[in-house]
Amino acid sequence: MSITLGFLGLGNMGQAIAGRLVGAGYDVVVWNRSAGAADELVAAGARLAADAREALAAPVSFSMLADDAAAEAVLSEANLAGDGEGRIHVNMASISAAAADRIQAVAEAAGVGYVSCPVLGRPNVAAEGKLNLLVAGAPELCDAVAPYLEHCGVKQWRFGDTPRQANAVKVAMNFTILHALQAMAESITLVEAHGVDASDFIELMSNSLFAGPVYAGYGSMIAERRYSPPGFRMPLGLKDLGLAEELAAEQDVELPTAPILRDRFERALADSELADLDWSAVAEVTRRR
Repeated sequence: MSITLGFLGLGNMGQAIAGRLVGAGYDVVVWNRSAGAADELVAAGARLAADAREALAAPVSFSMLADDAAAEAVLSEANLAGDGEGRIHVNMASISAAAADRIQAVAEAAGVGYVSCPVLGRPNVAAEGKLNLLVAGAPELCDAVAPYLEHCGVKQWRFGDTPRQANAVKVAMNFTILHALQAMAESITLVEAHGVDASDFIELMSNSLFAGPVYAGYGSMIAERRYSPPGFRMPLGLKDLGLAEELAAEQDVELPTAPILRDRFERALADSELADLDWSAVAEVTRRR
């Protein structure tokens, strides 16, 4: 395919999504702070950019960076500057709505259209092209990038004309997952205290009232204490909780359960046996007590 796509940020999720675009036949220019992360993609046909600016010079570029700080450092005025008219950048990271506002302003000042597209799904889901894509931005920009996103997910959910709206939705979705993890931790602890096997309980839960990937997937991980290798690391769970707290503070929204969730994650991160595991291992804080 003739168009060149840029992709920045090749962690587990970024590699999987970029791999889908390479596999679809696009000319993909990739960049990562640690160049070695691009080796597998380059072997599959991607080209390695010399720097972030080169990848962002593509007519359409994507990024999947770790957090606000990483996204703002890479999607900077200097890196976005260029002569190519009509460029579009799609930010797929789970960042704060406030950071989305700042990056959008920098992009637009550089003449680059900006779309937010955080995703729902783990790396294995991304590799299969089965993510749910949360999209927000000017309709014409969202329409322009839709054909590329089709290779990455099963559905593109549009949430408004302002990029931050998609980020707000992703924050709220992750906040709901945090509650599900804690709810399962408490329920499993309750039934185990009365001699019921946790796996049997989760099988009932996920095949009756609580069907779906969160309860079935994370539920079985908690029941079996199967937390490694981590698909989503513990510190990222606390980061996402912080994003929810920040988003709520913007509009004076009360989150009564947030302090309890924060306590659980802070205890998990302070525990050397839990800190490096999947975020679902936060359930062990409740289980052990």
